[in-house]
Amino acid sequence: MNIRVLNIYRPVRNLLFFLVEVSLIFLSTLLASLILMKLGIIGELAWFEILSKAALITFICVLSLYYHNLYDLSRFTDLKELLVRLFSTLGVASLIMGFLCLIFPHWVATERAFILALLFISLGIVAWRLVYGRMLELGRERVLILGSGGLASEIVKEIERRADAGFQVVGVLSESNRSAPLISPKGKDLQLGTIKEVKDVVKKVGCDRIVVALREKRGRLPILDLLDLRLSGLTIHDGVEFYEHLTGKIMIEGLKPSHFVFSDGFRINGKRKVIKRLFDIVLSSMGLVLSSPISLLAAVAIWLDSDGPIIYRQERVGEGGKVFILYKFRTMHRDAENGRPVWARENDPRVTRVGRILRKLRIDEIPQMYNILKGDMSFVGPRPERPYFVEVLNRAIPYYAQRHVVKPGLTGWAQIKYRYGASIADAFEKLRYDLYYIKNMSFSLDMAILFETTKTILLGKGAR
Repeated sequence: MNIRVLNIYRPVRNLLFFLVEVSLIFLSTLLASLILMKLGIIGELAWFEILSKAALITFICVLSLYYHNLYDLSRFTDLKELLVRLFSTLGVASLIMGFLCLIFPHWVATERAFILALLFISLGIVAWRLVYGRMLELGRERVLILGSGGLASEIVKEIERRADAGFQVVGVLSESNRSAPLISPKGKDLQLGTIKEVKDVVKKVGCDRIVVALREKRGRLPILDLLDLRLSGLTIHDGVEFYEHLTGKIMIEGLKPSHFVFSDGFRINGKRKVIKRLFDIVLSSMGLVLSSPISLLAAVAIWLDSDGPIIYRQERVGEGGKVFILYKFRTMHRDAENGRPVWARENDPRVTRVGRILRKLRIDEIPQMYNILKGDMSFVGPRPERPYFVEVLNRAIPYYAQRHVVKPGLTGWAQIKYRYGASIADAFEKLRYDLYYIKNMSFSLDMAILFETTKTILLGKGAR
């Protein structure tokens, strides 16, 4: 049986998965309370009490699942790994519940109700994730790729790597018989023929979607054959757009300026900028006030630890290529850079003892909220680079200058999707994410980035 119920836009599918799991956790907690009340093990509770306690347990469990990356559905784990990670997650949830029970004993469920609820929650989550994984397998759409070059290879790799992609590559049609065969990461030869044979191949193997992954389409595509297939019900995608929706980044290699001109996106209108600016002003004002005690402690620690200014000032390139002064708490020794600027590296010897702690906790970034308040930066956007590096990267990477069409950010899509960048290769990869963000800028995307950044900070990831 071929199931197609999951072949919907991936974020929507992931949201449905999340809502079902939240419901299961809530109902498991509710069921545990009702069973123990029925058996007389715990006292009678009013419905409002039962529902509120179940809601609190659900919130804590979901938060713990999220911070343990169990909602990263791009890598659906096997049963053994799922059980190990789930055990760790629910252990953290138990510690949080125990802490809350000491402070607010009337807010949480009784110990026995919580233990039984954890048992039901564990069984419910494991069963649901196994069912969902099976549904993903059965519901995968069959994809035929036209082209066997770099773009086609990247699409194949991403589909095979992402368990929640919802696709299965049935084969590849090359530009000609002389083209090198495309081998999948699993070692399978995907070659089924040439592009001219597309109708025959579709009839023979069957597919639900065709992805055109050719760098140069003019004069190479069998347009009339593709038109017939399109009218027969097949979905046909441009390879660059398909790769973008699959990965959350833009394929830069071989990208033409016409992509920016004609693609759906890159709409940086006045209304959106005004809303973003108002949000930045409110959030940065609140952030500076609320973080003032931490800033004071950081300033004293820096002053006691090493010689030099407390606040470090550095030139960065902002919106429209305009240079501004970025403020940070100093984390390096005085005169750490002699001569040409260099990228920060892991275990950088230039960083002070206090500086390592400030970087790990991201406290050194707090003064940048003043940059946001001034209007030099935004909370979300591409990270601002130094003029020297911008000059180097402009020469080395196509379309690098296009990241300056928006204000730089304290955090960004590239920061939550990719590790700390310390080379031209890293800058190239991060630009893919920066351009995706610029193309798809929205308030909801900004909120998702800020939420994910909070998790990154709490887990201490990515700092140098």
